[in-house]
Amino acid sequence: MRDLLEDLKPGGQEWRTAEAIDPARLPAHIAIIMDGNGRWARMRGLPRVAGHKAGIEPVRVAVETCARLGIESLTLYAFSVENWKRPRAEVETLWRLLRIYLKLEMPRLMRHNIRLGAIGRVESLPPEARRELALVIDQTAGNKGMRLNLAINYGGRAEIVDAVNRAIAAARSDGTLDQLQFTEQSVSAHLYTAGQPDPDLLIRTSGEMRISNFLLWQIAYAELYVTETLWPDFKRLDLLNAVLEYQKRDRRFGGLTKAASEEEENVAETIGVPSA
Repeated sequence: MRDLLEDLKPGGQEWRTAEAIDPARLPAHIAIIMDGNGRWARMRGLPRVAGHKAGIEPVRVAVETCARLGIESLTLYAFSVENWKRPRAEVETLWRLLRIYLKLEMPRLMRHNIRLGAIGRVESLPPEARRELALVIDQTAGNKGMRLNLAINYGGRAEIVDAVNRAIAAARSDGTLDQLQFTEQSVSAHLYTAGQPDPDLLIRTSGEMRISNFLLWQIAYAELYVTETLWPDFKRLDLLNAVLEYQKRDRRFGGLTKAASEEEENVAETIGVPSA
């Protein structure tokens, strides 16, 4: 956090926003639905692929900023299982941009001690993209800083199906299939994100009010932050504002705060409702 502040202009808007963030209450895991590339391009009379190219810089900024803030995990929704329905030329461009990003960003990932991972059905990626991805994952495996998950050929429903199938396969291999019972813990243990904290904060750009089949299991209690900003226009200040807004939320996880619980008890006593 201090490293980030030292890099910002003292007194500037980014500096003031970062200064207002409490480093003791940072989200452990941030997930981002990077939406709006096509709309950004269309507004400028450009082909959709121009929007995808423009979206590379915000990825770089988000990754570096989260790492310097001290975020434990960052998950970026890069390519969904539904995105295969897009025109072939656009899909091929996306894979080419992925390879370019991985090659260019390797030094930055190493410098910031970032460990790259991929979640999704990556076995279905084109061979070139799969090889480049595997190479960077292997080369950053020893890093101890932030975990960067690229959600590629990802779908939330597909992940849950895969988790259940993996749990069944593991039980069959152990000879315990007849004793298999699913619990929240057993399903979580077989998700792509097993071992990582669930997202505390889900950011969606472009103003769309939906979660698009993203981390359906994991975001059960995530705080949602939706901004009208299109992804290619997403800056460091936008990310800092999202974190600051997150810290203003009252996270109850289905319960009540201590103060609210005491108030409810006092009201119940006043109107004569017996305590449990």
